[in-house]
This record gives sequence, structure tokens and C-alpha cells, in this order.
Amino acid sequence: MRAFTSGESVLILLGSKRFLMPLQTGILQHTHHGLIRHDDIIGQAPGTRLATHLGYPVVALRPSLYDIVMSLERISQIVYPKEIGYILMKLSVGTGSRIVEAGTGSGALTAAMAHAVRPAGRVYSYDQREDMLRVATRNLTNAALIDWVELKQRDIADGFDEHDADALFLDVREPWLYLQQAWTALTEGGFFGSIVPTTNQVSDLIAGLGASHFTDIEVCEILLRSYKPVPARLRPVDRMVAHTGFLVFARRQEKLVVPEIAESQTELGPEQEP
Repeated sequence: MRAFTSGESVLILLGSKRFLMPLQTGILQHTHHGLIRHDDIIGQAPGTRLATHLGYPVVALRPSLYDIVMSLERISQIVYPKEIGYILMKLSVGTGSRIVEAGTGSGALTAAMAHAVRPAGRVYSYDQREDMLRVATRNLTNAALIDWVELKQRDIADGFDEHDADALFLDVREPWLYLQQAWTALTEGGFFGSIVPTTNQVSDLIAGLGASHFTDIEVCEILLRSYKPVPARLRPVDRMVAHTGFLVFARRQEKLVVPEIAESQTELGPEQEP
């Protein structure tokens, strides 16, 4: 396993606390259990047990995508990992995919999609708010994923720049208003997804999808309950992140084509003449 180097992110486990930080030569990290010297981690293999100056054990690990997403700077509600995994599968996001997203928010789903499309794919993410895009830029840069994302400040009512996109995801308040723009941006049979917090929004969205040349509509909600990993008293944790949003998925279908009937086939033969 490759040793830690200066400049990369490290996940520090210190008792029940978790810290995600970029390693820098000469830096002393202050924690509730004492100081951690970055120089003690640089050059070590992931999983190495160290100690603070107070004697508490420290474990240094490379962060997972989950760790990165959950540690992002937030100025908006994020799409949680429990939804992100299902979204990536339903939209068939993988290396080389071209994905369109609106709105960007703090960039949690954007980061996950960028991680999945590497090295040949691209994520095109739209948001109207400049402050959102600034935060998302910092988050994606810190996660070393910005190279696979193109951020755009745009009102999507004006449409998307992309065509023949493999998938498109809307995280906006009234997604049913932008279904024609989404249809135009998607490739034939392309994947559509959206997340909304309330049932009345779901009703408006699925009604719009049915009227806007989308098919294979699905609505679901994902709940995740964790357990305390203590063998002698295994039980659910006291709190859980329950309802965060309803997921709606569909596929682009082509507009109805009425086959032309050849003129020769419509002519009556002699035996059919009245």
C-alpha cells in the first residue's frame, strides 16, 4: 500500500471522533485528546497506529468517498450517501458517463458522480447561486475531483448546453418545470432522476413526467438505521437520519411516431371495389 504523502487527505480516528484533513509538513493538529504531528503520519502506511502526546491511540486511514462527502463544507442540505448510492445505480453512472446536474448546492452528489465517471467522463453541474458554486468549487477542489466537473451559473429554464447526455438529475424546488429542457439534453433512452422533500412535489413531478415523453417512472424513499457495534449490547443507535427526500426516476422515451402507410397499400384492388 502506498504511504501517505504531504498534500493528500487523511482520515484520523481518535476514539469516537473522526477528522478529515490535508497532510502538511510541519503542521501540528490540535484535537480534544492532544496534538497530532502531521510529520508522524507522512511516510506511514494507512492503518498505522500512532499516539498523541497525551497517549491516546490514533489511526490514520485514507478517506473513503463516504468520508469525503460527509465532511464537505455545507451551506445547503446535501444529498445523503444513503440516496447517493441508489442514484448512481439507477442513473447507471460509471467511467466515461456524461452527466448533467442541477442544482449543485454544496456539491455532495456532484463529488460522488465525478468520482464515478473518472477518468474519461464529465459532470456538468448548474446552479443559479454564485455562493453555492464557490462552496462547491472549494469542496470539489479539496476532494481532488474538480477536474471531472464543469460548473455553470445558469437558470436552467434557458436550457442546458449539453445534448446526448447519458443521465440528468434535478435537485431543484420545482423539477416539473424543467422536464422539456431535461428531455432535450438527454440521449435516446437516457436516465432521469430527481429528489424532492414532499409528497405534493412528487405528485406534480410524476404528472409532468407522464405528459413529457418519459417512461418507466419510479418513486421511492430510502431509510437507513445504524446499530451500535458493541457485541454485548447490540442495538440501534439513538438517532437516525430518516426522511431526507423522495427519489423519482424515469427514462426518456421518443415522441410518438405514426408510420406512414404506402399509397399502394391503400388502393383498392378490382375485387375490392364497391
